[in-house]
Amino acid sequence: MAKGDKFYFDNFVAGTKLSKKAAEYLVTCLENYKPEKIEQMMLSMHEIEHQADVKKHEMGAALAKAFVTPVDREDLDMLSHRLDDVTDMIEEVLQMFYINNVMTVEPAAIEFAKNIVKACDLLCDLMEEFENFKRSKTIQGKIIAINDIEEECDKLYLRSMRALSQTSTDVLVTVSWRNIYECLEACADACEHASECVGSVIMKNT
Repeated sequence: MAKGDKFYFDNFVAGTKLSKKAAEYLVTCLENYKPEKIEQMMLSMHEIEHQADVKKHEMGAALAKAFVTPVDREDLDMLSHRLDDVTDMIEEVLQMFYINNVMTVEPAAIEFAKNIVKACDLLCDLMEEFENFKRSKTIQGKIIAINDIEEECDKLYLRSMRALSQTSTDVLVTVSWRNIYECLEACADACEHASECVGSVIMKNT
């Protein structure tokens, strides 16, 4: 691997570590939820999301002036955006709590957030291995494992939405939690899309 190529892979690793940091912070927020502190929570989360944006912009700037890249320029740009989407979606979960003025946290939301941490952890492992994609024997297994977590989140989403319909008697509460569960499900989808993007990039470049 050319010396300059390492920048791209290191950038992806740094971006996914920020996604994991955001997911872990989301769990902390939900486990210790205080509605009067939601604005401070959002500010702290936004700082993590801003750092992830910086990584995306650094990638864009490097690609704009690069003559040769380790894989197709368009693929690197697409993967950078997919990874950034993960952190964006995690931030949006807290924004949903703020917009809907949520007072208490449903246990299913914490379970969801912990699954997202697991997916982000695997995404970190995946991106650590990505620079060795031409000879790696573990990348495909990590992609499958992220897909498995997304499927678990699908099941949790269905159970949570059904329970909401069965137990909630307040229309506003029902709508609020539908929005939140949909947002949490989108986080899991974003992790899966990022991992599938890695698989597509590898297929095209080997």
